[in-house]
Order: sequence, then structure tokens, then C-alpha cells
Amino acid sequence: MATETNRLHFPRIRIGVPLLGLIWLAVTTLPFLFVVVTSLKTQEETFSAPVWALPSHFYFGNYWAVLHGPYLTYFGNSVFVVGLSVLLIVLLSAMAAYVFARLRFRLNKLLFGLVIAGMIVPLHATLVPIYLLTRNLGLYDTQFALIGPYVALSLPISIFILTEFMRQIPHELEEAAQLDGCGPFRIFWRIFFPLSTPGLATVAIYNGIALWNEFIFAYMLTSTPPHRTLPLAVWDFQGQYSSNIPAMLAVVTMTSLPLIAAYAFGQERLIKGMMAGSLKG
Repeated sequence: MATETNRLHFPRIRIGVPLLGLIWLAVTTLPFLFVVVTSLKTQEETFSAPVWALPSHFYFGNYWAVLHGPYLTYFGNSVFVVGLSVLLIVLLSAMAAYVFARLRFRLNKLLFGLVIAGMIVPLHATLVPIYLLTRNLGLYDTQFALIGPYVALSLPISIFILTEFMRQIPHELEEAAQLDGCGPFRIFWRIFFPLSTPGLATVAIYNGIALWNEFIFAYMLTSTPPHRTLPLAVWDFQGQYSSNIPAMLAVVTMTSLPLIAAYAFGQERLIKGMMAGSLKG
């Protein structure tokens, strides 16, 4: 009887999983397709034709207008700010995580708790203090005005992820290194940092995506196009009484492409790194 029941359930599972996958694919893909299709319409066609209607002809003038504006400047600023911020986040969070995960001292748990408490601080509660501090340091309206807040606000979650990851690394590797005369600094760089590659990749990808799309600090701490980042590029096509919606969606499409390309080329490497880390741990 149980065998017959299992046979009835197996086909349902085999049909249900692909069906759920197709539904999820539609949910995640259709919004992006809508953005791309609308970006290829003229502004007049956007208001006169149905929302999901295909354009009568592919109009690439929106992308031409975007590229002939300050878009490339915004793109370069985003690459610089996000790249440097992610590099600092990975290095600082890895070193802090190693201290909390493997070094024993009296205030370990207390300090770790204070760092993790930073995860519950509301973002908007920090806007005024960060703005005043940036003004006083003379960094307002520069790329460096964004790096400090980006790194500081990303460290708590990054340290939490890497601390839990480093706790899973076998103690035998650390003990063998100590027998060879390695100190904490060399143990970190020779053993823990290389073995933490999957965790480091997770932290880098998570923060890279979040900072690439960050808007509020970029809007508050920069005021001129030479220092703005990509999330503010849409403002160039928004007037007081009207907005060029196709051009704005062209900006959104071009801003999303680097993230999609990075994931497409890096997903296999990331999965292999995660599998290797689980086998080593």
C-alpha cells in the first residue's frame, strides 16, 4: 500500500518542481523584459500603445541619448566606488572574522555582539550624522564621500557571514601551522584567507550588488554629475513636469547588464568554490 502511494506522489513531484521553476522564471524575467521592451519605444509610443505591446519599430535613440550624456562618467564612478568599497569590506571583514572565530580573549563575545548589533541600526538614522561628518571632513561631493559609509554599514553582516564560515575550518590545520612556527598573521594569510574563498565570494557578490544599486547615500553625499554614480543617472531624464520614461528604462537596462554579465561568468566558479569549501570543512 505504501509503495502504491509513493508511486502516486513521485509523478506529482516530478511535474511540480519544473512547474514551480517555470513560474519563478516568469516572475523574475518578465519585469526585466518589460524594461528592455519599453526602453526600445519612443516617448510618444509609451503613452499611446498598450503597456505590454511590442514597439512598432526598435528605437535605439534612447540608448544613444544616454551614452551621449554623463552616463559613462557615472559608470566610471560606480566602478571605482563599488570596487574599492568591496575590496576594503572583504579585507577588513575577513581579518575581523578571523579574530572573532579563532582567537580567544576576554572581550571576544562582547565585541562580536556589538559588531552584530550594527545590523539592526536603521539606515535612515545614520543619514544626518554621516552627512555632517562628510561635510566637516571636506569630502562632500567626492567619490570618497561614499566609500566610508558603504564600508562601515556593510561590515556587520560581512563579519557575521565570515565568522560563521571560519569557525567551520578544521582546528588541525591551525595546529599544524602553529607547530611549523606560524603566528596568527601568517596563519590567517596562508590558511584561513585562502580556505575562506567561498565565503569571501559570497560577501563580495552580496555587497557588490547592494552597493551598485545604492541610491540614498549617493543622492545625499554627491551633488554634481562628475561625482555621481549610476543609480542617479535616471535623474538626467526626469524634468519638473514630465519624464522620459523610455530613456530612464534604457539607463536601468544598461545599469543592470554588468551585474547580469558578472553573475553569468562567475556563477560556475562560485558554485565550485562553495563545493570545495564544504569538502574541506
